[in-house]
Formats: sequence, C-alpha cells, structure tokens
Amino acid sequence: MNELSTVTETATAKAAPALPDAQEVTEVQHYTDTLFRFRTTRPRSLRFRSGEFVMIGLLDERGKPLLRAYSIASPNWDETLEFYSIKVPDGALTSRLQHIRPGEQIILRPKPVGTLVLDALLPGRRLWMLATGTGIAPFASLIRDPETYERYEEVVLMHTCRTVAELAYGRDLVAALRDDPLIGEFADRLRYYPTTTREESPRMGRITDNMTSGKVFDDLSDPAEYVVEKAFVGEGI
Repeated sequence: MNELSTVTETATAKAAPALPDAQEVTEVQHYTDTLFRFRTTRPRSLRFRSGEFVMIGLLDERGKPLLRAYSIASPNWDETLEFYSIKVPDGALTSRLQHIRPGEQIILRPKPVGTLVLDALLPGRRLWMLATGTGIAPFASLIRDPETYERYEEVVLMHTCRTVAELAYGRDLVAALRDDPLIGEFADRLRYYPTTTREESPRMGRITDNMTSGKVFDDLSDPAEYVVEKAFVGEGI
C-alpha cells in the first residue's frame, strides 16, 4: 500500500453488552491494512507510569476473556488511553480487535506493569529510543511526558518500518507535539529519525546499520556531538 489510508471515527456506535473490566472505545484510526490505533476511556482507579503496559482484550467464542499485553501509548496524565496495534488476519485477538468501533467495549485490566519507565533508565544527557513497527508505543507515552525532558537534555527517537505509510503514526505523533499545551515547549529537544527497510524513502536502513555506520550521527547533527554513542556502537551492538 503506497498511500496512507486513514479513517477516523467518533464515538457514535451503540455500546456492546457489558464486559468484565469494560472500557469504551472512543476513537479508532487505521493507517494501513496492518496497523491501527485506538483510544478508550480510562478507569478511575488506573494509575500508571509512562512506558508501562496493561492487559486488554475481548471475550472469545466461549465467553471467556482473551487478553494480550499492550503498551499504553498515551502519557500518564492523559484522561483517555491510547493503544497502537498490528492487524494479524489469523491472530486470536487482533483478527477481531481490528474491527472495533467507537462506542463498543473492550476488556482492560487496570493493573499496569513494565520496566520501560523513567525510574528504570540510567541518567545522562541524551536518551535514545530505538523502535521498529508497533514497538514505538511505549516511547509514544514517554515523549509526551514532561518528566522525560526534566531528566534528559535531548531525546532521540529512531523508528524503522518497512514502508513510508507504516511510519505515519510516529510522524503524526511527533508533528502534534509542537501544538501540545503541555509538551510543546520541549518539542525542539526531540530528534525524530524515521527510516524504511523496503520502500524507497529519504532515509533507509535498519537501526543497527545506521548506528554502526555512523550515518544517524551525521544526519542528526555535528558528529562530534555524539562521541559517547559512536564509541559504544563502534564495538558492535
């Protein structure tokens, strides 16, 4: 698929029968035939750290919860929850989850866990976030958290996908930061480096290749600014 296919819906659909730990879907956006994001209401009891994940799902054909771990893509201050997902035609959950509509319900266990959180990261001047595909989800939460910029002077987000269309979620996310009333002032401290591995684009190649070759350092700024990083990848990663 060469063109970005986007469909955004508003919560108008009729709610499905009540589910255990049910939350209502408020928004759905499809980027490609394999990627989509959606938002849900947030349980009042849910407190989480940006970067954590929760178990979400639907009832299976036997009426039993079918759950999978999903990183919360929205920051901890957001009043709703955002998730970014792949679509697997024969996947037990995603084959059905991809068809959810605003107004319907999903199961969401309000027990967040995970170690990709700010408290678990080492201090430093620059924070590197390396993601492929939907692996950008926890970073989507962290780059919208003001505390990230209180701890680090600069944040570099590298995101690699097969095609340009698959980069749309990250591109839209970063573009929206400038207009965000809470995060906008930090937008200039986020460096976004998207690449593709199959479709021709201005920047191509896998994350590891672009780092070990030094290309990412040349593209982002004066290579001398990245002495520590270059010394690290020089030994191979």
